[in-house]
Amino acid sequence: MRGKPTGELRRGWTTGACATAATKAALMRLWGGAFPDDVTITLPKGETPIFPLALTDAGPGWAQVGITKDAGDDPDVTHGALIVVRVAESSGGIVFEAGEGVGTVTKPGLPLAVGDAAINPVPRQMISDVVHELAQQHDCAPDIIVEISVPGGQELALKTWNPRLGIVGGLSILGTTGVVRPFSCAAWIASIHRGVDVARADGLTHVAGCTGATSEKTVQALYDLPDHAMLDMGDFAGGMLKYLVKNPIQRVTVGGGIGKMTKLAQGAMDLHSARSQVDFAGLAAMMDDPRLADANTALEALNMAGPALAQRVAEKALAQLQRFAEQITFDVVVIDRSGAIIGQAGP
Repeated sequence: MRGKPTGELRRGWTTGACATAATKAALMRLWGGAFPDDVTITLPKGETPIFPLALTDAGPGWAQVGITKDAGDDPDVTHGALIVVRVAESSGGIVFEAGEGVGTVTKPGLPLAVGDAAINPVPRQMISDVVHELAQQHDCAPDIIVEISVPGGQELALKTWNPRLGIVGGLSILGTTGVVRPFSCAAWIASIHRGVDVARADGLTHVAGCTGATSEKTVQALYDLPDHAMLDMGDFAGGMLKYLVKNPIQRVTVGGGIGKMTKLAQGAMDLHSARSQVDFAGLAAMMDDPRLADANTALEALNMAGPALAQRVAEKALAQLQRFAEQITFDVVVIDRSGAIIGQAGP
């Protein structure tokens, strides 16, 4: 994973944009007779990026193009992946298929039917628009099989939320704008939302959002929750809670370490260290312990005040959650670095 660069961050293009460009270039060969040197597409908000072709191949009734995904300066696991589209003539309209490294939907709750190729609605629409545009230019029927592949995508998908969301066999072809905005966190929050959707569609009544892998492991074992009950909350407590308010689940457990849970207890909804800080004066007042005002970290404050601090943080965090969404039954689990529970509040 690439580190965060200095200066202005460079934007990139989604897998959906790459697949659209590859489709257009392949159709130009299939219907027009020659591959272009590069291809330009129009994205939903009007941008017109140019994509060089990394792979070309063709035969009777089919053509194939690969485009290397450039995610700009975003630490995207699919940066550098080859997005390959094979178009083939058919007689049944536009048909989308998952090739090597592209997943298939196996759980309800996503914006695709069970059994569909994991090619999201906006990329499907972008590709369909390109098919119709070129069909009209070349006086051809828009009857095309569009097979999208990502060599190595099955391994890359293990680094994403796809397995938890019930997308098996590879990556999703994603994007709502076609643009990857570095460190925007939009994809992460969207994955939390899809996790809620999948849990609701499966009838789950208890889910959990945790700040990291250690707290997630502890909470999952504590309640014997299935994988798809574990929402990848990370720092985005607010992103998870706002969606749950509109799409409630009966019970929600929130778990994390003392630092992030202290910030939640103090009302922060974005728990990232760059966007929220522990109020040590407030912590001292909460515990009636003036020493805590001089602590440098929440862990140092915990060492000063002992287990009572973790328990009080759990109770205060629970109060914040209950204020946020009264129709949901919340509980809170605070852990130490080893994963042991040091504070717990709620039913």
